[in-house]
Amino acid sequence: MSANNKIDSIWYTRCPVPTPLGLAAREGWISSEFVQDGITINTLQETQNPELLESHYDHSLPHSFRQGGNVPAIWAKARGTDTKVIGLNWVDEAQLIVTLPNSGISKPEDLKGKRIALPKNDISIDHQRASALRGIVVTLEVAGLTSKDVELVDIAVEKQAPTIGWSSGTRVAYAPEYEALKNGEVDAIYVKGARGYESVDKHGVTIIYDVRNHPDPKVRANNSAPRPITVDAALLRDRPDLVVRFLSRIVDVAEWSAKHEAETVAYIAKESGSTDEWVRKAYGNDVHLHQGTNLDAEAIAALEGYKDFLLEWGFLRSDFDVNAWIDPAPLAEVFRLKKKAA
Repeated sequence: MSANNKIDSIWYTRCPVPTPLGLAAREGWISSEFVQDGITINTLQETQNPELLESHYDHSLPHSFRQGGNVPAIWAKARGTDTKVIGLNWVDEAQLIVTLPNSGISKPEDLKGKRIALPKNDISIDHQRASALRGIVVTLEVAGLTSKDVELVDIAVEKQAPTIGWSSGTRVAYAPEYEALKNGEVDAIYVKGARGYESVDKHGVTIIYDVRNHPDPKVRANNSAPRPITVDAALLRDRPDLVVRFLSRIVDVAEWSAKHEAETVAYIAKESGSTDEWVRKAYGNDVHLHQGTNLDAEAIAALEGYKDFLLEWGFLRSDFDVNAWIDPAPLAEVFRLKKKAA
């Protein structure tokens, strides 16, 4: 449709993790891109309205973009929400199965017959449970085991007010799981990311396995990777020009972050409620070199594989075609325009 279709505002949201969208927003690029258009840029990170915040998970807001964990994005699509994936970013993060030092468990094979915590949140889509289950299943498979060889123990997580991000009141990192571990209710738990790695040091636990070390990226795929950029499909149909401009500023992050290592790490630390030290441990010293946006076949295959995992384990209402969910046109146009301007 014509660019004359008037848009007064655009919404975006991102998770408290490394995302190119978050970096672009931090640098003010998103707002500055549209200031001359009279388009108001709104972010869910600055609202306390619970109905609006739910769009972080169900992507119900019109004229909105999202980048973050892929579980809510996949779940929303499986429920029939009309979105399109227009880009992917891959940052491998620490995915740790940990235990107490005196447990007698030192490797994945030792988990046979043991009890492993599985967090249970009373929210629309339990992305933390899905993430933990994936990490547990992969770790067991490394040892030639399955979920039937262990006891998965539900650990209830106290429901809190709707929020997005550690800094705005999200639960203390893995507190219920650590309580269960230290009380002897379970033998091992799953933690991830910068705050997960920091918790390992704080609680003095032993790392049994880090899924990040698995050689196959499709197996490493979890809620954290690949992280899709999704857009309200109606906005893409009505104003593809605005979508291309929004996406272009996200794409710009790759070059910027590669030249600004310290600033990139500091941003991720602030976003995740951690420190530079734990960001580097959780995401690697080269995290600033992994802020690119693409639609690589390998990343798409990994996204599809993880969708299949979520379907198999009952997290999704129905199946869908991941390739049909992806629209490569906006990213292709971004790269075309950048090449033309070079």
